[in-house]
Amino acid sequence: MNKTSDSGSLKRGVVLLKLLATGGARGCPLSELSEKSGMPHPSAHRILKQLIAERLVEHNRETHRYKLGPLAFELGIAGSTMHDIRDLCEPTMQAMALETEDTVYLVVRSGFEAVCMHRWEGSFPIRTLVLEVGSRRPLGVGAGGLAILAAVAEDEREEIIRRVGPALPAFGKLTPAALAEACDTTRAHGVAVIQNRVSLGVTAVGAAFRDSMGLAIGAVSVAALSQRMGQTRLRKISELVVRGARDIEGSIRRQRASVKTGKGGRMGEPSSVAVSVNSL
Repeated sequence: MNKTSDSGSLKRGVVLLKLLATGGARGCPLSELSEKSGMPHPSAHRILKQLIAERLVEHNRETHRYKLGPLAFELGIAGSTMHDIRDLCEPTMQAMALETEDTVYLVVRSGFEAVCMHRWEGSFPIRTLVLEVGSRRPLGVGAGGLAILAAVAEDEREEIIRRVGPALPAFGKLTPAALAEACDTTRAHGVAVIQNRVSLGVTAVGAAFRDSMGLAIGAVSVAALSQRMGQTRLRKISELVVRGARDIEGSIRRQRASVKTGKGGRMGEPSSVAVSVNSL
């Protein structure tokens, strides 16, 4: 193959990998990949075989679906060590903690779990330290995890709820049905609100943020004493976490662009978002 055809195959391979990244655990059939990529079936199939050989893609012979392979996961882990998401999120978290005086949390998705990656404590004398850095919970438990779960595709969300179902009763006797309903409420209001479910006397508000491919990879949340979270303040906190999540998305985009161009970027101003919230 000449250099031109090598370059074309590489570009088409990247297109397929991006499509598979949005396919989640279920993966995508060849027909869908062919249609969305604009490639003929034989071309898409040939490139997928090459990606399988490199462990970037896996093929399920029973369902005839393709999904990201183990090397894609390994490369993602390697990339995360070079571009620590905490560094991108910390300025936004610090600003949120300064404005609210409460504790701000950063959680990221890891399979069917939400992992607390960072927290920034506000100045209010009574701290709501409900999550330790490094701790894990099933997706959907806690405001950050619920925000992430509500933001994924419906079929993937149903599969996640099925998988985490057995562990839910340990968290305020939560059930799969109640979790599914909470996801619907979260999607309707734009934020996840948890009151007295996991930690008595604590209310937390979270919003998910997405990576450059549109995947919900994490969430930022604010936790405070429930007595400080009346409806008026709850709305203000909700707007703040949504702006914070959008600001983090902007930082991710700028970081990705700076990697491509070799130039640095700076934090932008968060966008203004109106949110309607009811208690869960």
